[in-house]
Amino acid sequence: MSEHMLTDMRSMGEPLLADKSGALPRSAGEPWPASISKPLRTSPRGREMFSYLPSYYENSRVMQVDMNAKGVELDRLFEALDETLEQFFVRTATWGLERWESELGIETDPSKPLDQRRAVVESKLRGSGKFSGRLVKNVAEAYDRGAVDVIFQPDKWSFTVKFLDTIGVPQNLNDLKAVIEEIKPAHMVVDYRFRYLTIAEVEAMTIAQIESTTQDKFLGGGA
Repeated sequence: MSEHMLTDMRSMGEPLLADKSGALPRSAGEPWPASISKPLRTSPRGREMFSYLPSYYENSRVMQVDMNAKGVELDRLFEALDETLEQFFVRTATWGLERWESELGIETDPSKPLDQRRAVVESKLRGSGKFSGRLVKNVAEAYDRGAVDVIFQPDKWSFTVKFLDTIGVPQNLNDLKAVIEEIKPAHMVVDYRFRYLTIAEVEAMTIAQIESTTQDKFLGGGA
């Protein structure tokens, strides 16, 4: 065998060139060379594992395919692990939301968007403890993802939930109402106030913005 050429026996005699000093073109941990066929290096973890092999496997198609096949399996495993971990957190849960809803006594409705279902679960989780304005505020903000103000009228045995950031009637409002009905004392009445676009805000909008804004956001002209 020439001192300028090494042969990978696993690759059925494919040559691996070295320089005059006998050094190989890549050391462990370096990226794959562009000469390697793309279909053989599709897996991120396969590429990572291949980069740590001895340099004499550089042009071995057998080892490329082997590492890529193992890498694909590892990619799937890590993807499944990441997806499972996401189910333990309400804001990232997908198929695991049904278990959250079951634990909290919430009726599962697969037709609802995931963000609305997550908001109901999070509101229910926050809706425990002694009834107070802070409790109502936490529940409403968890649902709406925006600032909410809670104003009590003790003489009228009522309180008002005022949406400060959301323009128009919030989506899935009935779910929020159901949660608040569960946590508030039965003798108290709750009122909801919504924020609409003001004249000044409308005047500052472009024609395109106005045309793309739904009509319900203009109703009232203010909170």
